[in-house]
Amino acid sequence: MLRGRIRNVVNLLDIAERSAKNFIGINRHFCGWYSTGSSHVELPNKRKKSERKPLVTSVNELKREARLRRKEKQMVQENTLRPPENGLLVKGLVPVAHEVYAARAKLNACVSRIVKSIAIFSCSLCGEVHVGDPPHRIRTCDVAGSLKNKEHTWERGGVEHILPLVESFHLYDRVGRAVSHNEQLQVDRIPAIVELCVQAGFDIPEYPTRRRTFPIYSLAGKIIDFERRFPKEDTPGKDINTYGFWDKKKKSSEEDKFFDLHSDDVQAIAVQGMEVWERMRSGASKLMKKYAVQTCGYCSEMQVGPKGHKVRNCQAFKHQMRDGQHAWQEATVDDLIPPVYVWHVRDRHSGEPLVNGLKRYYGMLPAVVELFAQAGAYVGDHYAGVMREDVAVPELDELKWVV
Repeated sequence: MLRGRIRNVVNLLDIAERSAKNFIGINRHFCGWYSTGSSHVELPNKRKKSERKPLVTSVNELKREARLRRKEKQMVQENTLRPPENGLLVKGLVPVAHEVYAARAKLNACVSRIVKSIAIFSCSLCGEVHVGDPPHRIRTCDVAGSLKNKEHTWERGGVEHILPLVESFHLYDRVGRAVSHNEQLQVDRIPAIVELCVQAGFDIPEYPTRRRTFPIYSLAGKIIDFERRFPKEDTPGKDINTYGFWDKKKKSSEEDKFFDLHSDDVQAIAVQGMEVWERMRSGASKLMKKYAVQTCGYCSEMQVGPKGHKVRNCQAFKHQMRDGQHAWQEATVDDLIPPVYVWHVRDRHSGEPLVNGLKRYYGMLPAVVELFAQAGAYVGDHYAGVMREDVAVPELDELKWVV
């Protein structure tokens, strides 16, 4: 009797195991119809004013490098420096610098053309950006002076809202001393990505820079330069306008020539703009692996070069404790080229705004990518996680049935 009962239990377990396998197999096929293969990615959140930017290099690694530098200073011996630390250019990155500069000029031309067809809105209180008409009704305006229901106060925006200008001091000698506080009005400020291209080998006549023919040396932590301070072939003040920052500079001919390309085909312009956007970011990433770029941990200040400047104009969190000096750290591509994230509109022709009750089902994209996507360009797969195209957005009357 006992053996018969054990045999029956074993048979029942086998039947249950087979049923579970079949059910799992069916579910796999069933879920495969709706799966796009994209993994869940958290949407980018706005950083708090009291929160510091995440460090690219860990604190322990920074401490280890500082200890090594202290030991090198104690040992009186020559340290071999490689480009660009020794003042010379990295020859393999000179074409990349030219490509990034050309991509930036073409990107500005494409965005300026598409903005005439697709509306840009900006909140006058918090600065949030929306691409497309009508603007969304998501209640995320939580600043001083905002409405009680946290709705945005929209006004028409422009290119400067989706492509914010990040400036840096132009350095004549990138391995020289940093810009002091008293020199802040005597040194030109140019877009940080342009300064990166100049230091990497792109020559602009109105922003001269020192091109060394002999490397510098490091001896016991001190920089030794055997070249004269100003060689004969260099003329630093020749093309500099003393009061040039008051005048609006005219667009270069290289930037103007892109406006005549496919002037009536918005989709073709958007496709080209998407290509140069990715090309500019990838090229800037290559340059930043060799050429150091510094950013403040609390504000948007940037300085292209091995060290940050000494201008005391930081007004961010606890700037009084630093006497207005910036908390410099290694910068990322997002610091150099800020991707202003906006809510993604799947169907811009529907005429219905995004509502606050369904915001957890919406995705986000960088403002430039969203602009090109609404103009008809294809969005790359690396944006699939934040775009959330695989998430079904329910109607408001169906929201209570969503699990």
